[in-house]
Amino acid sequence: MSGNHVLVVDDEAINLMLIEDFLEQEQLALEPFSDPLAAWARMSAPGSDFSLVILDRMMPGMDGMEFLRRVKGDGRFADVPVIMQTAASAPEQVREGLEAGAYYYLTKPYAPEALISIVRAALEDRRARASLRTRAARLEEAQKLLRGAEYAFATLEDVACLVPVLAAMCPDPDRVAPGLSDLMVNAVEHGNLGISYREKSLLKWDGDWEAEIRRRLDLPQFRGRQATIRVEHGAEAISFRIVDQGDGFDWQKFLEFDPERAFDPNGRGIAMARLTSFASLAYEGRGNIVTATVARSLPG
Repeated sequence: MSGNHVLVVDDEAINLMLIEDFLEQEQLALEPFSDPLAAWARMSAPGSDFSLVILDRMMPGMDGMEFLRRVKGDGRFADVPVIMQTAASAPEQVREGLEAGAYYYLTKPYAPEALISIVRAALEDRRARASLRTRAARLEEAQKLLRGAEYAFATLEDVACLVPVLAAMCPDPDRVAPGLSDLMVNAVEHGNLGISYREKSLLKWDGDWEAEIRRRLDLPQFRGRQATIRVEHGAEAISFRIVDQGDGFDWQKFLEFDPERAFDPNGRGIAMARLTSFASLAYEGRGNIVTATVARSLPG
């Protein structure tokens, strides 16, 4: 994680010290602030380059929600994940933070391992999405000529290869790429390989998620399974239809942000895709088929 610059905002000096202690082995450049107004001035200054924000919710002068809204309202920081740490854990408070753009919630007090796992996940997610955006931009012009195609995929590497190609077909690849990635990864892990929500949570905490996917791909009952994604260019929209070979899942409860899952390291991908990446998102039957659509022209 070398080179990652992290802004830490908490009005309690002891909390800043604890965060520094918890993350001292993570090779991060931490910049702590007890004054949220000073922290915002630093973040919004020309030339600032933060990879992550760790933010207290309840602070004098400017509370964490206002700080979060400023971060997510500034296009320069669109891809900067925010981890909100707080004692305010009522469901409506958690939902407010998630819908405003907080990457994860941590309820004080929390164990060092919880903070470390979430920081690692947030930074890895940012790195992966930046790579997808770069690759998508290179392919955008050529993909405008395509009218329809179907691709098969089985591994996380397949997903990483295909997402830039598919996103480049859309007017705003940066917006579409994260949503496609989440839906396609879901088809691999939950669909074809049968990794449950609870199993993924535990694997994410332990850092063994990708290793478990590779292990299952070699098991006889999963070997040879593939998912497909079909893209169609209509007059007004581009549609992506993803089909996996799994038994489906209870997809209805994942379409919206659920405060009960706010403290898990996973479980927000479908809701985020529906909210930020696509004009519409619809599952069929038992949940092993999903169609996402993107408008052919940008709004406004």
